[in-house]
Amino acid sequence: MKSISNPFITTGYQGGEYFCDRLEETEVLKSNLINGQSTTLVAIRRIGKTGLIRHVLANPPENYTAIYLDILPTENLKDFLNVLATAIFTTLPEHSKPGNKILDYLKSLRPIITFDPLTGFPQLTVDVRPGEAERHIQSVLEYLEAYPQKVVIAIDEFQQIMNYPEKNMDAFLRSIIQTLNNVRFIFSGSQQHLMTQLFADPSRPFYQSAAFLKIGKIEAKVYALFIRHHFEKAEMMIGQEIINNMLSWADHHTYYVQLLCNRVFASASGEIDDTCWREQASRLLQEQEIVFFKYRDLLTKQQWYLLKAIAHEETVYYPTSKGFIGKYNLGSPATVLRSLQALTDKEMIYSDYAEDGQLFYSVYDVLFRRWMQSR
Repeated sequence: MKSISNPFITTGYQGGEYFCDRLEETEVLKSNLINGQSTTLVAIRRIGKTGLIRHVLANPPENYTAIYLDILPTENLKDFLNVLATAIFTTLPEHSKPGNKILDYLKSLRPIITFDPLTGFPQLTVDVRPGEAERHIQSVLEYLEAYPQKVVIAIDEFQQIMNYPEKNMDAFLRSIIQTLNNVRFIFSGSQQHLMTQLFADPSRPFYQSAAFLKIGKIEAKVYALFIRHHFEKAEMMIGQEIINNMLSWADHHTYYVQLLCNRVFASASGEIDDTCWREQASRLLQEQEIVFFKYRDLLTKQQWYLLKAIAHEETVYYPTSKGFIGKYNLGSPATVLRSLQALTDKEMIYSDYAEDGQLFYSVYDVLFRRWMQSR
């Protein structure tokens, strides 16, 4: 990978030098592949799930070909086929005989090739009749089964298949996948309750078909060393207390840590002081104000009040308790439960379990939390 101007990456993957930690998770994913096991990877949004996948796929186990597809934008099985075809088309070497077989098959579907206006990467769109996408997906996976190298397919935001109009999508995919010996999968998703439903419910086809791996926040000490290294490499001095304050403000959440460090790195020179990073944090909140006001427009009053209350508290363990409801004047427990479900469905908040096993709720957007707490 080439050297880049700002080492704190907020989108994409730029190589191991700019990737922080995840040593244990990386080894687990690689070990699962080597030992013939697929993996279900779950994490809250923007915690570094896709970065971890990209990191593993950039350095896969020996004799593995890695294919990545993000199916979040897909709405049906035809879209899934298009994303799969594009991923294969941009990954497999065309000059190889096995690769040519698969690519020739894709070309037989007479795809239209366009280029993404943002990335410049090619995109394939195949025109198949209703009901034919299933057959073509099965054929493509069977071609990959015959590929001379082992294949790992990482499907990001896998829970999206539950929104397809086609029924029993998980049963269809499972019926194909269970016949494959040469192809392993990494199924990842940020909607943890849906991923758990797909892979941990005994009544679902994917039950116990893959090892579970959940990732959380990077350890503060490890992240602090990473941050200090990159600032000092650029001949900028930054103290431990400043780093700790920045990590705390960003709630140790990977995306927001990277975003804040990116801004501070871009704006500063010499020594980073408290005023410097706080100024950049304040600017981030100001830039996002229009988004935060849009939240209010999209929600009912009850949902908005509950979102604000959870943002102020940071983590809420008992959202229907008298103390919490009374403190923020949220109405009845039934109203709170309805709003809680609505905010979860809209992915404004998420639920997770603390180390002691207690369920808690928190707001996804750390910047919104800080904005509310500053008002």
